[in-house]
Amino acid sequence: MTADQIRSLQPALAALLLRFRGCFKTEKTFGHWEKYLLGLMADLKRKSIEPIALAAGVAVRTLQEFLAFFVWDHARVNEQLQRLVVDEHDCATSIGVLDASGHVKQGDKTPGVQRQWCGEVGKKENCVVGQHLLYTNNDPKNPFTAMLASDLYLPESWANDRERCRAAGIPDEVVYRPKWRIGVDQIESAIGNGVRFAWMTFDEDYGKVPAFWFELDRLGQRSIGEVPVNFHCWPSWPHYRSRQAAHASKRVDNVCRFSPVFRDQAWKQVHIKDTTRGAMIWEVKASRVHLVDSSTEPSQPTDRKYWLIVARNPRTKEYKYFVSNAPKQTKLEEMLRAAFARWHVEMWFERAKQETGLGAFEVRTYQSLIRHWLCSRIAMYFLAAQTERLRGEKSADHVGTGGGGGQRSGIDDLEPLVAFVG
Repeated sequence: MTADQIRSLQPALAALLLRFRGCFKTEKTFGHWEKYLLGLMADLKRKSIEPIALAAGVAVRTLQEFLAFFVWDHARVNEQLQRLVVDEHDCATSIGVLDASGHVKQGDKTPGVQRQWCGEVGKKENCVVGQHLLYTNNDPKNPFTAMLASDLYLPESWANDRERCRAAGIPDEVVYRPKWRIGVDQIESAIGNGVRFAWMTFDEDYGKVPAFWFELDRLGQRSIGEVPVNFHCWPSWPHYRSRQAAHASKRVDNVCRFSPVFRDQAWKQVHIKDTTRGAMIWEVKASRVHLVDSSTEPSQPTDRKYWLIVARNPRTKEYKYFVSNAPKQTKLEEMLRAAFARWHVEMWFERAKQETGLGAFEVRTYQSLIRHWLCSRIAMYFLAAQTERLRGEKSADHVGTGGGGGQRSGIDDLEPLVAFVG
């Protein structure tokens, strides 16, 4: 990246921050927010409160209180971020991705921390889990992504101990909600702020819940998501409602293996995308099915039909199962390309943890945690927007990749952003 490009980022950041000025009661608080954002984007070894404060020349306690107690409307900041995405990055191919992220933490004081599944390390660990909603334009040539919402997943053990919650500053109205329910609320809020998703996609932790699909139907949100092999459906309307196996709903893996509508189909090759390793090709079969509309026995089928898709990797022989509420006339290629867009959220988490300290929080209050995640997301938005702009101005073949460095003594200029934006 050229020196001119580096300098050009400074007025862009100033203009971005001004769009949020009305969310802050005083100029002083707004200034602390600017310093914190710059610290998250700076080349610091750790991006928690103390190193950011020391680099910015601010008392550590001041930044701690800025996150925990200072008066600023972080909910409004998040709404402004979503409206900014609508104003600047709305597109017909946009995809929303729901996902959760775990952050390993020591001790028992961080809000929501407990031993639970942590995707970051691939096992159960003492961690904090966030539920997130990502927006992407899914453009292979100039991708743009922004995290629209991040909420704490509050485990039931925490929710049932209100004294512990109050000690961590968790409001009484914040209770246990399964991740899929948090996701529905995030989608509905984003839609209310003008965000439009051509597709919503997610993994089987969400797709396995029939009630989640019914909520997406209520919102009119076209979606495709992975489901586990033991997800149940009917390949056709049952003649009888009975507990007998002949009339009960079937596992999707068995439907795809034994149901005539699948068994008699030929595999169809679908080109998902081009990668550095060559074209990503999956073989697929698909049909319309009824989902289970009741958790009671005997269960009943849904009146409407959904897509059931089985995808097979011809190279590895891996199988994936997807459900979609898309209309009957929807092309398989379009559905599968949306389903395989989840890599955007994985890449975003990786970069956010490296570039803007998403998981570097060392806090003991709920408000501090939510505000830290929000600041990290705002910083990532700025970096992504500038990356998109610079790609448009100059071919990626001619933009330098930059490099990292050691800890810097200050954060007054944006040179440390070169490694990401380049």
